[in-house]
Amino acid sequence: MSDCDFGLIGLAVMGENLALNVESRGYKVAVFNRTTSKVDDFINGRATDKNCVGCHSVEELVQSLSRPRKVMMLVKAGPAVDDFIEQILPLLEPGDIIIDGGNTHFADTERRTKYVEDKGFLFVGTGVSGGEEGALKGPSLMPGGSEAAWEHVKPIFQAIASKVGPDNDIPCCEWVGPRGSGHYVKMVHNGIEYGDMQLICEAYLMLKEALSLDNDEIYDVFADWNRGELQSYLIEITRDIFSVKDDLADGYLVDKVLDVAGAKGTGKWMSQLALDLGVPSTLVTAAVYARGLSAQKKSRANASKVLRGPTDRVPGDAETLDRDTEMTEAVQVATDPAKRDEFVECVRKALYASKICSYAQGFVQLQAAAAEHDWPLDYGQCALLWRGGCIIRAQFLDRIKEAFDADKSLENLLLAPYFTEAIHNAQIAWRRVITLATHQGLPVPAFSTALGYYDSIRREALPANLLQAQRDYFGAHTYQRTDREGTFHTDWLSERQAPKD
Repeated sequence: MSDCDFGLIGLAVMGENLALNVESRGYKVAVFNRTTSKVDDFINGRATDKNCVGCHSVEELVQSLSRPRKVMMLVKAGPAVDDFIEQILPLLEPGDIIIDGGNTHFADTERRTKYVEDKGFLFVGTGVSGGEEGALKGPSLMPGGSEAAWEHVKPIFQAIASKVGPDNDIPCCEWVGPRGSGHYVKMVHNGIEYGDMQLICEAYLMLKEALSLDNDEIYDVFADWNRGELQSYLIEITRDIFSVKDDLADGYLVDKVLDVAGAKGTGKWMSQLALDLGVPSTLVTAAVYARGLSAQKKSRANASKVLRGPTDRVPGDAETLDRDTEMTEAVQVATDPAKRDEFVECVRKALYASKICSYAQGFVQLQAAAAEHDWPLDYGQCALLWRGGCIIRAQFLDRIKEAFDADKSLENLLLAPYFTEAIHNAQIAWRRVITLATHQGLPVPAFSTALGYYDSIRREALPANLLQAQRDYFGAHTYQRTDREGTFHTDWLSERQAPKD
């Protein structure tokens, strides 16, 4: 009986939760999993008394759907997606829709959209953010692909999406654009997430190591930050982490967690694609490298026994690196208990300024990708999609939408008046935090990278004139001049002046 509104392939936790979300909005859902026992377990378990139909084959799933059929895959990205597409295609009729909701590389979605459309069907590649809880209660959805499919999937997608706004009625789901644009926007979301998490970790390092705050005090700091302009899901969960006691040993659980970070690859994709486009998404790259360095735990343990930092003491060594008794202003602020709150505020400002640079880089990359792939992206709308349901959801995103609504051709978020003022107000504190980190030998690669980007983008002249002269010297790569038009090459060796006495 073909009366199901929506078909879903893949019953891992994300798939189960999304199926239950769709069903809870009044739709009848057909489900299939390659291991068919999971279908039975779901139907007889979490989906008991729900309007769900269990299917033991792809054929049965497709036959159970009303037209135009909407078949969504939530399976591991890669060959499995292509395998299911090949199984589904012979069973469809013109106008039917295949949806890929996995963490797919955008180039695969570009290819699959064309392939499925050439067969006479429609394809949607959608980013789904918010994890398992978001899938069940309301994710952020970033659909792209065959635009003709949007009118058919829109009611379901916007029904299940997270809602924001004064009346909680604005869905965090809107059509992104053609082909792989939806998955590209999701990838940039994940890359920004990498940056946000690394920045928060560096703020934590400064609070813990530079200011010697304990976990209760750090909890209070993050609770305070979550009531202001840094309010976000990631700040909220960070606050919560510092309240969790270890049930296996004394103390707090966070202190027992091994400092080796995992990654699933989307941050790396963003960094790689930024290099291909020639745009400086330096902060996500620093965050990816920070995770890689964290994974070298054995090497770091070995190096810690050999390599000295500025605050290390070596008995009998009169040349220790901390022999200078004249401390910077940042060190004085951090070491004076009366001024501790002042330096906590410096860390907050450094975090906020760095966050602004991270998002600015993400949107510059989206603009470059849109130009490269002919995607008519609405950047304010992209920010709206991330305001709820997803991992980087934050009050901050309202400001980004306002910036692009005010200037559709905004070249860089840093040039929007709100963000320009915010950076100006934060930069003294930002520099002070990095100065202290350097003085104490504390690694803050994301803070430093963000400041390096800011100091580069605000300068009309960079030392690349020397770099281009070097390239012309050794490789005849030519150069342009500041004072006249044209392309030039110089025989630098023959033009070299005689050494001065």
